[in-house]
Amino acid sequence: MARIIMQPSGKSVDCAYGDTVLMALEKAGYALPNNCRAGACGECKVKVTTGQFDQGMVLDMALSQDERKQGYGLMCMAKPISEEISIEWGTEDAKPKLFPPREDALFVVTDKKQIAARVVELRLRPVGQPIRYWPGQYVTLGNPRADIPARAYSISNAPRPDGELVLQIARAEGGVTSNWVHDQLAVGEGVKVSGAYGTFIGDPSVDTPVLCIAAGTGLAPVLALAEAALRRGFKKPVTMLFSARTKADVYSQGMMAWWRTKHRNFDYKVTLTREEAEGFLKGRIDVVLPQMFKDLSKHTIFIAGSPEFVDAGVAAVKALGAQDDLVHTEGFFAQQQPVTADADHLLAH
Repeated sequence: MARIIMQPSGKSVDCAYGDTVLMALEKAGYALPNNCRAGACGECKVKVTTGQFDQGMVLDMALSQDERKQGYGLMCMAKPISEEISIEWGTEDAKPKLFPPREDALFVVTDKKQIAARVVELRLRPVGQPIRYWPGQYVTLGNPRADIPARAYSISNAPRPDGELVLQIARAEGGVTSNWVHDQLAVGEGVKVSGAYGTFIGDPSVDTPVLCIAAGTGLAPVLALAEAALRRGFKKPVTMLFSARTKADVYSQGMMAWWRTKHRNFDYKVTLTREEAEGFLKGRIDVVLPQMFKDLSKHTIFIAGSPEFVDAGVAAVKALGAQDDLVHTEGFFAQQQPVTADADHLLAH
C-alpha cells in the first residue's frame, strides 16, 4: 500500500498494490481529468514532485521525453513504487461534483433503430435503480460472457425520472463491440451497463452564450448538455454546430429542430464536408465557424468528436478569440475506458 499526497491541498489517498494513481484517486472519489486511460491522450498528465513511480507503456506523443525529465507522468498508467509520492493536483476547483459510478447495472433494450448510415440508437431502461449521471458523461457497454469487450458510449439524453439511457453508437471498422450492437443485440435483451464516467459536464453556473461543436457520435454528449440546459431554463444563446460527411451521416435533426421551435435562444447548423445539399452549410468547421461568429471570446464552448476533430475545433475557436478556460473538450479514443469524484464533492446514491 502506497500513499499519494496531493499538493497544494496536502490531502492524501491510499493506493493498493497494482493500482494506478488514477484508480486510487477515483476509489477515493477524486475526479482527475482523463480520457483514454491507455496512455495515449495525455489528459491525466500531472507533475510528480516527490517519490518514485513506474510509468508503464505510454505514447511519446502523450508524454514527451522532456516532460518525463521534468517529473511529469500519465496517472492512468503510473503505479507508485515508493511508499509515498506527491503530485501537483487536487485543488478545490479541480473537483467537479459527480455521482459514484456503478458497475454491471442491469438494463433492458427497449428500442433500437438505425438513425444514420453508420449509427444505431439504443434506448435502455434500468431494471433496478437508475444510474445517476451528469449530462455529458458516458457509460460502458459490453458482454463479457460472449467475449464482447466493454466500450465507452456517451449518453445522449439528459437524466430522466425513469432512468432511461439513450446511446448513439457508430459502427467502427473492426470494432467488436459496435458490430455486436449493430448486428446482434436485440430489443428485449438484458445488458450490463457501468458508469457514469467522464468529466465533460456542463456547469449550471455558466452565464455566457454557449457554442456546442460536434462530429459523428460526438453529438451525443452535446445533445444531453443542450437538453439539460434548455430544460432548466438557460436564457443565454445556445448554438449547436454539427459536422457530418454527408446527409446520410446526419441524425437527431428532428430533436434539434424542435428545440429551435420551442426555445428562442437555441439554434443549430449542420455542415457537410463531402457534399453540398440545400439547407446545409458546406465545409469543415475552420471554414464555417468564421461565417457564423466574428468573436468567441465571451462564449463557453463544448467540442466533442474524434481527437483530430477536437484539435481542429480548438484551433478554430481560439482563432476567433475563445478563452482557454471556457473551452471544454471530449475526444473519442478507440480504447477509451472509464473516468470518475471525491469524498467531499461526491454526491451520494
